[in-house]
Amino acid sequence: MSIGKYRHLSRCTNAAGQFVVMAIDHRANLREAIEKHGGPIDDLAFRDFKLQVIEPSAALVTAVLADPAFGLGAIVAGRKFRGGLLSPLEVTDYGVHPSQRELNWIPHWGVDKVKRMGGDGIKLLLPFHPQLASAEAKKQLVGQVVSDCRKHDIPLYLEPIACALTPEQKLTPRQQREITVEMTQLFCAQGADVLKLQIPAEESEWEATCRDLGKVCSAPWALLSGGVDFDTYCRQAERACFHGASGVIVGRAVWSEACQLQGTQRAEFLEQVVPRRLERLSQICAGAAPFWNLCREPDPALDWHESY
Repeated sequence: MSIGKYRHLSRCTNAAGQFVVMAIDHRANLREAIEKHGGPIDDLAFRDFKLQVIEPSAALVTAVLADPAFGLGAIVAGRKFRGGLLSPLEVTDYGVHPSQRELNWIPHWGVDKVKRMGGDGIKLLLPFHPQLASAEAKKQLVGQVVSDCRKHDIPLYLEPIACALTPEQKLTPRQQREITVEMTQLFCAQGADVLKLQIPAEESEWEATCRDLGKVCSAPWALLSGGVDFDTYCRQAERACFHGASGVIVGRAVWSEACQLQGTQRAEFLEQVVPRRLERLSQICAGAAPFWNLCREPDPALDWHESY
């Protein structure tokens, strides 16, 4: 691994090489959830909500995944967080079934700008099924992002999500497991630096899925929460870390209830409950595999900088 990518990964993990990352890059779907319970909000109020989520827990996470407009700029300017920063590239339309969803990029944003502003990683959400008509085009897009990340020496955190072939179909838990394992092998081979992976909601599939991922994943991987409740997510994270995951990249499982709360109730939840949840996840991640187990460390030769 290049020294630049290795440095970025180190900034997004703790001293033991484990990820405890807060994800709050959600946009339209998060805003809808907030407005459903409290009425319309403007852009500044939406940005302030994200900061209100992040600030009480800043010391408990190794990195934050946030969007540029409502997250990254305010985080940096406010000097409230000094850990790693990850950014998405895509705009996600949750009104379209994943099988029909095209990859749309955030306007005026890209790998080069994430690197220039001091970011530490690129996140790309990718609904995928190996038999989709768009599968080959999506693989080519991933290849282009891999190439851009290599050019700018910044890690790609790829989030491949198994989806059914049509809106009328639904994957069985076993199909979801099999596709997730297949995608993991495919995108590791293609050059993703970290995999952000989901496991089936059904508990009967957790052990087999995590075991299989631990066998085939040749890059570090972290567990996403995918909308499950916090206690369920903790049990999923225990199995994932046991089978070789390098930690968690967690969003709604730790802070989603804040969308339903207002005023002092929201503040108390974010200042008391969310930090306790992150402490519990940190304890679980103490059993995770260091990211460097699957990343060959850079050559520390005295002349490394000459060919860099």
